[in-house]
Amino acid sequence: MKIGFIGLGIMGAPMAQNLMNAGHEMIVRTRSKVPEALQGATVCKTNAEVARAAEVVILMLPDTPDVEQVLFGEDGVASGLSKGKLVIDMSSISPIDTKRFAAKINELGCDYLDAPVSGGEVGAKAASLTIMVGGPEAAFERAKPLFEKMGKNITLVGANGDGQTTKVANQIIVALNIAAVGEALVFASKAGADPAKVRQALMGGFAASRILEVHGERMIKRTFDPGFRIALHQKDLSLALAGARSMGVSLPQTASAAQLMQSCAAHGWDQLDHSALVKALEQMAAHAVMPDGEQAR
Repeated sequence: MKIGFIGLGIMGAPMAQNLMNAGHEMIVRTRSKVPEALQGATVCKTNAEVARAAEVVILMLPDTPDVEQVLFGEDGVASGLSKGKLVIDMSSISPIDTKRFAAKINELGCDYLDAPVSGGEVGAKAASLTIMVGGPEAAFERAKPLFEKMGKNITLVGANGDGQTTKVANQIIVALNIAAVGEALVFASKAGADPAKVRQALMGGFAASRILEVHGERMIKRTFDPGFRIALHQKDLSLALAGARSMGVSLPQTASAAQLMQSCAAHGWDQLDHSALVKALEQMAAHAVMPDGEQAR
């Protein structure tokens, strides 16, 4: 297929590469340099040009305003679409705005899927992402072979917007788990226990989790190079809290995690991996799980 891909960042570049490796023709646009692995792709100057050339247009962008600008701004995707084409937004953005974007694309005679992902840079490179999809079943079936080249756990959740709602729910769970693991390791380390051995022991019990396994190790080894930046997780929690406010729902633990991320941002740590949320907890405790630059015993 001729696939347009807009947004070749940490996540987008390996996702596009996996599609290209599967034999699809790639038509791309990015604000940064096209990665070496995608040098065989056709590079377009405008988003409209991508839409005119491609059968399916995939977006992987940072936030809601970015998606709106790419879709409906000057020389946007919408101005280059013709009937029967498919737009897939794999960014993590507002569910409410997603429904509005889908309606406008549908008016042009095209299908729209919201298909945010979970799994970070590691999952994007390994084509093992979890993909949560909202939109018509026929459009989902058309896109499924593409999703299968980028992810493993692929679910059509419901109508447009439901994919984004699922991603927000995912981000709530992940943030709260990171905070819980951070608190546990700060507590254990401050008490004089070896945090690496504590984590090892907990991995065999009911407290075991993917967050404890991966992010707990990051907290101990001080490896905070971004797989998923605090700044992006902050954005996702803002979406959760805004949605909760509009529905009259209370999310007290989500608000607490959002404040920990805000503390990290205030100290200039928002470009670190979201496991660095532990640094806010360490600051309050005046004690690090493991001093920066040191490794576990």
